Amino acid sequence: MNSLLSNIYIIITISIIFIALVVIFSCSQRERPTIAFYYWKTIFKLSESEKNTLTENEVKKIYIRYFDIDLDSKNEPFPISPIGFDTKALNYTVVPVVYIKNKVMLQKNIDVETLAQKTFDFIQEINTKNKLQVEEIQIDCDWTLASRDNYLRFIENFKKISGKTLSATIRLHQIKYFAKTKIPNVSKGVLMYYNMGTIATDTLNSIYDKNVANRYLESLKNYPLEIDIALPIYSWAVHISEDRVIGLRNKIDVLEFKKDTNFVFENEFYFKVKHANYKKGRFYSANDILKLESISQKDLLEMAKDLDDNLKETPKEIIFYDLDELNMKNYEKNIFKQVIARF
Repeated sequence: MNSLLSNIYIIITISIIFIALVVIFSCSQRERPTIAFYYWKTIFKLSESEKNTLTENEVKKIYIRYFDIDLDSKNEPFPISPIGFDTKALNYTVVPVVYIKNKVMLQKNIDVETLAQKTFDFIQEINTKNKLQVEEIQIDCDWTLASRDNYLRFIENFKKISGKTLSATIRLHQIKYFAKTKIPNVSKGVLMYYNMGTIATDTLNSIYDKNVANRYLESLKNYPLEIDIALPIYSWAVHISEDRVIGLRNKIDVLEFKKDTNFVFENEFYFKVKHANYKKGRFYSANDILKLESISQKDLLEMAKDLDDNLKETPKEIIFYDLDELNMKNYEKNIFKQVIARF
């Protein structure tokens, strides 16, 4: 009897060890997402710090904003702020990104076929000038119910005209309400997991708000389009005057403001203007407030875990917005590898 019990115990123990080894092996074989970056300036010029970031993280792909599409004085679509290349990007897979303002797609009489053709022609012009070959193009537009039909027709026309792999940015509300907002006919979406809150005097952080994110996370399980994830590594300051938001101040150097005697650093979230002054082309009145909004390493790791808990499949790419040495100063060197390890 004791011998029988002993044999059963051995069999159970071996089974448990086998199962544990299978789980460990499966986890070790799980394919992690690759790291990519958005580049969102008008001149593509990589600093040494930015080059090092790309090398250290084995980055192969950069999503480069080529130009925006806005409306001119006659309410006609018009490309603005096109990219120029000061650094060659031949060592990387380049994905042109075109940001189309939603008000363009809200135009009732817009000729989306002509717009698609002109958009592609301008992308090709930039590629030819800079000797770039691209296989994928990304369209960035926060379309709404009112602009949906024009946007979806634009995507269909652009896909047919370009013959390229097409991706599109997707916002949280478009994930949750996809039955109404519809799904663009693209190979993949990229979920922009930021700019969740309202830019206001009384919000803590409009870039990332976990409470807002939680309202949408479960919807990820039902979204039928393959998606990758874009995560924020930028910061900005909300300029407040007389309890009113008067603008955003992008890419500010906090240390530079701390050294400026015109500003008083009240706590980790606020500067107060001590003396009226001009700084980098902006006028600040006495008693104005600069409310700092940024993304910590803890925030990034929390985002990654929450997304992994709710996504149907592991994303192929995590794209960080955006590649800028000013942003890199705020993080440990290995933060990007820490993030993808959460998936």
